[in-house]
Amino acid sequence: MKVLFVCLGNICRSPSAEGVFRQRLAQRSQPGVSVDSAGTAGYHVGKAPDPRAVAAARKRGIDISGLRARQVSAEDFSRFDLILAMDRSNLTDLHRLDPGNGARLRLFMEYAPDQPLEVPDPYYGGEQGFEQVLDMLEQASDALLNELQATC
Repeated sequence: MKVLFVCLGNICRSPSAEGVFRQRLAQRSQPGVSVDSAGTAGYHVGKAPDPRAVAAARKRGIDISGLRARQVSAEDFSRFDLILAMDRSNLTDLHRLDPGNGARLRLFMEYAPDQPLEVPDPYYGGEQGFEQVLDMLEQASDALLNELQATC
């Protein structure tokens, strides 16, 4: 199973989701699952995650500092089994880019029904927004992993 997390610029939400999901995979010793992240826009290609995202993740024992932003490519739709968008706008962009290679496209927060469907973009806010995003991503990651364990 290959999972891709997607937000707009790939410097806040999607690298945070990648980091959280990797941590959860390691904690559960879940083999056979790989993960990556990307953005629908190329604004930050090659750049490290936002320092506030790095700091918030580090407080939870997650290191995302080595990740680098990249843009979603046409190949991603055939390389990944599940592509998870952080918000409806990202999902719309993914549907527009999708060449129909079979990847399942969903909102990531569909896995956490007691949370809002969209992960808010913390970029223009303060540090608390990054903490809130991590709380949401942790809940959705746990639920996704539960589903994967039940089906694999």
